[in-house]
Amino acid sequence: KLALPSGCSCPNRDGTLDTRGCIFCDGAGAFAEAGDIPAQLAAARQRVAAKAGQGAKYIAYFQSFTNTYGAPAHLRRLFQTAIEPEDVAILSIATRPDCLGPEILELLAELNRVKPVWVELGLQTIHEKTAERIHRGYRLEVFEDAYRRLKEAGLTVVVHVILGLPGETKEEMLETVDYLGKIPVDGIKLQLLHILKGSQMAAEYEKNPFSLMELEEYLDLILTCVARLPQSVVIHRLSGDGAKALLIGPAWSANKKLVLNRMMQKFRENGIFQGCQRAPRG
Repeated sequence: KLALPSGCSCPNRDGTLDTRGCIFCDGAGAFAEAGDIPAQLAAARQRVAAKAGQGAKYIAYFQSFTNTYGAPAHLRRLFQTAIEPEDVAILSIATRPDCLGPEILELLAELNRVKPVWVELGLQTIHEKTAERIHRGYRLEVFEDAYRRLKEAGLTVVVHVILGLPGETKEEMLETVDYLGKIPVDGIKLQLLHILKGSQMAAEYEKNPFSLMELEEYLDLILTCVARLPQSVVIHRLSGDGAKALLIGPAWSANKKLVLNRMMQKFRENGIFQGCQRAPRG
């Protein structure tokens, strides 16, 4: 993936809905200027060169903030430029379900006829009490409407889920995963909650610390999620990386190698594979 800035803001930060953003968002790199997309692509290729190898194909990934929250003409220029290189195989756009108006959907459908377009929606949870707690700024029916319209337009939809949000039980987290598996969505990203410096959640945590997921607890939850997700759903992520310089907790999540090795070990020990519906032991 080649991470690119779109220069887009977010309605949850610019005052349209709120000025605070979601409570887990640290605002790092807020609204970076899109700048010269070919130069940005070249710099991003250099960053991943060691693991990409010769002849690699890439995903142009507009990741930070709400990348359909802008003028359609501006977004058209950005997205078209990003997919022009032959080695860019896919365009991936992270956004909110309440920022997908008719003009934007028409643009995405048009681009999808040139190269595959993935639209990544930050749902995080299906539970309204949690959505209010994290200042998400929209209700579940907004997501459902956006998902329906994206699929009618022929687009691939990947949904983000955060595991370990404050106040949510394991059963509630699994209800979110089960809901997305029943739709079923095209893809899912499972992300551990990180407390990052500069976020509202960091300030709350410092004032009134709450329990964070332990490694083994998270791994058991991930195994259960994978066992319950149908094999038609592509799992794009099983953990996540918070910037180490900003990470307050959980501290163990900074050791990515440890997390992934232990995760694979537990999959093997428990005989868990996607869609098997088998609960992990112990």
